[in-house]
Parts: sequence; C-alpha cells; structure tokens
Amino acid sequence: MKNDDQIVLDKILEKTNNFCEECKKEDESVKQNLIMHGYKICKSCNLAKTIFPI
Repeated sequence: MKNDDQIVLDKILEKTNNFCEECKKEDESVKQNLIMHGYKICKSCNLAKTIFPI
C-alpha cells in the first residue's frame, strides 16, 4: 500500500499535466505558466488573452 505522501504526490502530478485548458492541446509551456502564474494555458492562448482580453 502506498503511503500518504506518495498518494498526494500522485494527485499533484495528475493535475499538472501539459494540456491547455483553453485549446486542449499539449504543450510544455502549460506547466511553466502554472508554476509562474497559477493558470494552465499555453503560450499561444496566453498571448491571445493578452492581446484580446475579452
């Protein structure tokens, strides 16, 4: 049986996949944006939201 720390780590890794919440594509920048800014979107969606914030 797994210990509690391993279960928590597995849940965190499950949530930190590289899929963008906006376009649903996989990109390495998703995890970077999650760490830096707290949201799971890729560079291109981030740029689009910055230029067109509606």
